[in-house]
Amino acid sequence: MSDLQIALILLGILLILLVVVFNWWQDRRVRQQMQSQFPDGDTDPLMSQLTELERREPSMTRGGDVASADGEHDAAEADCTTEAVIDISFSQPLDAQDLAQALQSVSRTGAKPVRYFAECEGGGHRARLRSGESYASMQIAVLLANRSGPLSAIEWSQVWMAAQALAQQFDGAVEGPEQDDVLRRAAALDNTCADLDALVGVSVRLPGPMPASSVIQMVKDAGFLPFGQQLAWLADSGQPRFTAMFDGAQPKDIQSASIERIDLLLDLPNSPADDHAFSRMATVARDLASRLDGVVLDDQGRPLPESTDQNIDEQLSNLYERLEQAGFTAGQERTGRIFS
Repeated sequence: MSDLQIALILLGILLILLVVVFNWWQDRRVRQQMQSQFPDGDTDPLMSQLTELERREPSMTRGGDVASADGEHDAAEADCTTEAVIDISFSQPLDAQDLAQALQSVSRTGAKPVRYFAECEGGGHRARLRSGESYASMQIAVLLANRSGPLSAIEWSQVWMAAQALAQQFDGAVEGPEQDDVLRRAAALDNTCADLDALVGVSVRLPGPMPASSVIQMVKDAGFLPFGQQLAWLADSGQPRFTAMFDGAQPKDIQSASIERIDLLLDLPNSPADDHAFSRMATVARDLASRLDGVVLDDQGRPLPESTDQNIDEQLSNLYERLEQAGFTAGQERTGRIFS
């Protein structure tokens, strides 16, 4: 065999290896792009549902009795006003564990959360799967709009394809609204809610940089309490009226050892209705300013006069009423899904 033949053989082998490596790289890139569309398993609500299925053997009701599928219903259900609903019926009852595993692939579509509901074999509506039960059908409900905007055609297509794949996997049938109708409803809901949304803030400008730990402790001493990852001024119901941030960051996200500004934020749709919503927040801000020798500023960075409190209270009270008239009670979970 000549040197030329050996060289050609080696060149051919090298080209084959390059093709294999290139295909592997392409496949890996595609997988990463697909995975980026979905949340990590650690934060996936469906993964927590799987964990709960494994932990709860058997499921218990609030009264302490073993949950029965016959005639028993969970209170939560799909909201046809704010969600687009897809129905899937299975050819044979499906075990809860099998269904939960199949649903791991999607719990959000873009920025829109997806909820699941199931109907037990023999009767019984479920908002959360229960170990040991079997389900004859289910619903997939995707939120039509939130603060990221209306549901898009791509987001709806992702949910619809996931529903079709689920039905095909278990030899089921899928039924849902037409895309044009879904997108029309999403745009209408987004327009309605945009006119009802309000985030109102005031700031306490400190006399200079102050130790972060001291400022946060002072805020706690003034009456703010932990609420999830936030520090919040709570209503009697336990819901936050307004929250505190520090130089625009949550306490857990503070990078600097010092703080120059405390921000108080009233998220109106997510706080319980209050005729004194703004003046209450402004009073707390002024108390913090007196404790820290700071100055209270409005959302334009100008000193906040007390004379404006009542006028802003009236404006916010009117907005609370409009929100209620539109069917969204401030501070409720349903309202929070839209205004998130």
